Amino acid sequence: MPQEIPFADSEGGSSDGSGRRAAGTSRWTTRRWLLTGVAASSALLIGLGSLGAWVFLRADDATDRLVNRTSPALVAAVHLETGLLDQETGIRGYGLTGRTDFLTPYQDGLAEQRQATGDLRSALAGDGPALADLDTVLQRAEAWQRAIAQPLAATPAGTPAPAAGALADQGKSLFDSLRAAISVQQRHLQSEEAAARADLAAAKRLRDLVVALIACVLAALAALVFEGLRRGVTRPVGQLAHDAALVAGGSFEHPITPTGPADLRQLAHTVEAMRRRLADELAFSVGARRTLDEQAADLRRSNTELEQFAYVASHDLQEPLRKVASFCQLLQRRYAEQLDERANQYIEFAVDGANRMQTLINDLLAFSRVGRLHSDVEPVALDALLEQTLRTLSLRLEESGAEVTHDPLPTVTGDPTQLGALLQNLISNAVKFRSPERPPRIHLEAEPDGEQWRFAVRDNGIGIDPEYADKVFVIFQRLHTRDAYQGNGIGLAICKKIVEFHGGAIDVDQDHSPGARITFTLPVPEERSPAGPADAEGEFAAEELV
Repeated sequence: MPQEIPFADSEGGSSDGSGRRAAGTSRWTTRRWLLTGVAASSALLIGLGSLGAWVFLRADDATDRLVNRTSPALVAAVHLETGLLDQETGIRGYGLTGRTDFLTPYQDGLAEQRQATGDLRSALAGDGPALADLDTVLQRAEAWQRAIAQPLAATPAGTPAPAAGALADQGKSLFDSLRAAISVQQRHLQSEEAAARADLAAAKRLRDLVVALIACVLAALAALVFEGLRRGVTRPVGQLAHDAALVAGGSFEHPITPTGPADLRQLAHTVEAMRRRLADELAFSVGARRTLDEQAADLRRSNTELEQFAYVASHDLQEPLRKVASFCQLLQRRYAEQLDERANQYIEFAVDGANRMQTLINDLLAFSRVGRLHSDVEPVALDALLEQTLRTLSLRLEESGAEVTHDPLPTVTGDPTQLGALLQNLISNAVKFRSPERPPRIHLEAEPDGEQWRFAVRDNGIGIDPEYADKVFVIFQRLHTRDAYQGNGIGLAICKKIVEFHGGAIDVDQDHSPGARITFTLPVPEERSPAGPADAEGEFAAEELV
């Protein structure tokens, strides 16, 4: 069961406040570092944005005051002065000459005065001192107009006005007073324009400074983000990837170094635990492989000894048995007249025992050769193999009156010799254990079952008791006496070994009645390529099962 690995602190901490803070931040995960960094960067950017907005608003305000207020007001003040001068020039010329063409500048001056006054009041709205200066100029202009301009303009045209000389000194005094008021107004407006220009220049300088500051802060922030990602993410992940690559390359003793934020260190500790477990399992597997190699060597040695035993059994052991049987039979023929019935019976017992011993040896050799001889794996057409097997058993089938049928048979992958022995053993078994009441009827079934083929050989013979369903596949297990049925009880054991060698399974259908039904499976396609020592000694002998 996997254990939870707590966050490990790879950074040493001191007992003072800075050490406690370092120990606290060392437990921060990548997510927390990122959230903190994003929050701090956002706050800084918001502050810089607010500062930049204030600076630009200040510059816009200074520009607006200069462009839309101070400069238009100064221009309108100049137009007002021009209009008043035009009035004074026109009314003085009309008074001295009486010519009406001098009234045109006077009338134009009045119109320009009204226009300039409106522009000034619009531009100076809310500016009390500037409006006071305007009111002073207008009051003095009105005083000059009532006392001088309007009376002269009302005199008949054509001749000089009689009062023109008398009003000259008074008019000059009033208009000089008006000029002084206009000069004061323009000085004040010029001062305001200069102050507005100074404010605008200061705002531009401050704007440039703030923009440069924002650029520097953004560059420093980008550098901090890059360095933070490099130290907190890129370098720890790179170190972890480097260590993991070394371990993956076979350096299982190389430790995984935990660095970076807490979650990356936890990941490194997890990988380190995996590495240690892999190293332990590798050490165990190396030991197990060493033990397996030793056992394989023992098995090869045992197989060599088994092959030697098979050779001895097939030659040296059978030769004395043949001699015993031959000399017993020779003794019986030569001294037949001198031997009584009991002596002849003893000799038959000896010959029968020698023959049975030879049969047992041949059966053991056949059983031991399964998987060692004729282990070439190739595609096998079972229908052709069945026909060949039936030709081999044709004499026995004809004597028993047996009838063998089959389903359409597939092509499987296996050893044709062993599969032929399998079919021969099963069909011979069905013929041997036939019912005396009816002729044998044998049928070979075949049907696909997933990734394998399921076969069954069923007959109408004496059948197999369910309690012996497992016992019949054990070597040398007999269910009947030797007098009733011949054989050594090895046939079905050979069938089981052949089926298991091909990766299948064999069993008795306990529900089938009457008769017996032996089922077995064979994978298709069979990818297994079994290999075993080749033995040039004889052919595989198919034996009947008991």
